[in-house]
Amino acid sequence: MTNACLFSGGKDSTLALHKAVALGAEIDLLITMRSANRESYMFHYPNVDMTKMQAEALGTRHVFADTEGKKEEELGDLEKALVDNDVKLLVTGATYSRYQADRINEITSRLGIEHIAPLWHIDPLDELNELASRYNVILTSVSAEGLETSLLGERIDSGMIEHLKVANRKHGINMLFEGGEAETFVLDAPLFKKSITVESSRIEVSGTNGIFYIEKAKLTAK
Repeated sequence: MTNACLFSGGKDSTLALHKAVALGAEIDLLITMRSANRESYMFHYPNVDMTKMQAEALGTRHVFADTEGKKEEELGDLEKALVDNDVKLLVTGATYSRYQADRINEITSRLGIEHIAPLWHIDPLDELNELASRYNVILTSVSAEGLETSLLGERIDSGMIEHLKVANRKHGINMLFEGGEAETFVLDAPLFKKSITVESSRIEVSGTNGIFYIEKAKLTAK
């Protein structure tokens, strides 16, 4: 039986992992859903292949589970991954999305898996301030008015938080990006034994939307 974290490599799943460990959970496995569809309703898209390096930095076993990313059908792929890995406890980074939380709760309930969501209804500024002070998190996609493509690859810090506050007031974006406004990637975190340094990258822009792709990275001693 396995204690797992549904791990995208982004800010929410990484922070949820840390909070679960702080509460006493022993996480044996990181499961990354690798979607072929960048518009997946459930799963992260940019740079998921790099989660293998994050797992190495954490010193935690890691597996990929591939999915076509088709709405609702992708839930079957998640369920298969949980069954295949004999998961008894699952940590997720759910914050406010009922769409995601309800579907994960339905699957875990049916399979008899305990679901822990340490960030559920967290105050957005509390999360962002914690990330800015203790983590190195960069934006890897933007797709909302008020989030310029110039932000791609930039770190969530105090300046970024002020920018998000303005975008929230003017354009109504969710500052935790629950509406898909942006995606993130964690380069360093308290439990990382090494940090990740991006050596090369490229940015793909389409209109006001953009994605920051990490092409090459390395683990660096802390």
